[in-house]
Amino acid sequence: MLAIRLPEKIEQRLQTLAIKTGRTKSYYAREAIVEHLEDLEDYYLAVHRIENPPERVWSLDELEQGRDLEG
Repeated sequence: MLAIRLPEKIEQRLQTLAIKTGRTKSYYAREAIVEHLEDLEDYYLAVHRIENPPERVWSLDELEQGRDLEG
């Protein structure tokens, strides 16, 4: 369960959309979170990798040749 407070203008836009489409505000809030969550996960993974680079980096040639990358 999640409860969030939204700015009044956003709440009103969400309410208007829900009324016009016959769906709930929760439906649209959930859809927005799901849609944006993957982008956030990708962003924070990229930041983590920049801050903590791997010990070994493979070239494109190595990847294309299918070398044993784990060994």
